[in-house]
Amino acid sequence: MNIVSDLKIWQALRKNLDQKRIGFVPTMGNLHQGHLSLCRRAQNENELTVVSIFVNPTQFNQAQDFDRYPRTIEADLALLKEAGVDYVLMPDSAALYPDHFEIKITENTIGALLEGEHRPGHFTGMLTVVMKLLNLVQPQYAYFGEKDYQQLLLVKKMVEALFLPCEIVSCPTVREASGLAMSSRNSRLTAAQKQLAPQLHQILSSHLPLEQMHEALTKAGFRVEYVAEKWGRRLVAVWLGEVRLIDNVGVKTC
Repeated sequence: MNIVSDLKIWQALRKNLDQKRIGFVPTMGNLHQGHLSLCRRAQNENELTVVSIFVNPTQFNQAQDFDRYPRTIEADLALLKEAGVDYVLMPDSAALYPDHFEIKITENTIGALLEGEHRPGHFTGMLTVVMKLLNLVQPQYAYFGEKDYQQLLLVKKMVEALFLPCEIVSCPTVREASGLAMSSRNSRLTAAQKQLAPQLHQILSSHLPLEQMHEALTKAGFRVEYVAEKWGRRLVAVWLGEVRLIDNVGVKTC
């Protein structure tokens, strides 16, 4: 496994990979089986797999959330090496933002709703860093999980709108045995919160109307930001203490 932190070295390496079909998995580290499932799919469908690890400061609308984001780089690299990933790209903020975030990618329709409403600036930071990473890696395929469904829609829209020669591949949400969607934030849950958290998916998957679902989540102990139906999905964001959880499921149609 090749670990590259210097972007100039990466760009020189990338020139020698033009004949290879590349699959790309962008991450912020603190890897779990959800991330590894993306890596396995990339490996199955491509000749080379590139994973990036970068905790992107511009997509955190609260500085304390950025500071608290779990950083487990040694464990992450061990997992990726065991998985057989070919390249790990680990740039720093100074290298990725030489313009000090003066150039931005913004979308004002999908991105103004739900997550965009509750996390101002989040999607601008996300789209900007994804654009930078796609330009650096130049993959034929990039893999994103459906847990962050609104993010997935926006990345697909950006790639199509800006004519990027890359296909965005959506991958099903990977869940714990309890049904809880795997997330790096889950590691911050207390033992008691981990017992409660699976009810999020259970209630979301029920046939309750949205208003009753909101009431059921509140009664269970969640602080609800939103429950909504859009894009053929039912989407939710809640808080358990200081940990924010999101999830979504497909809406069944008769």
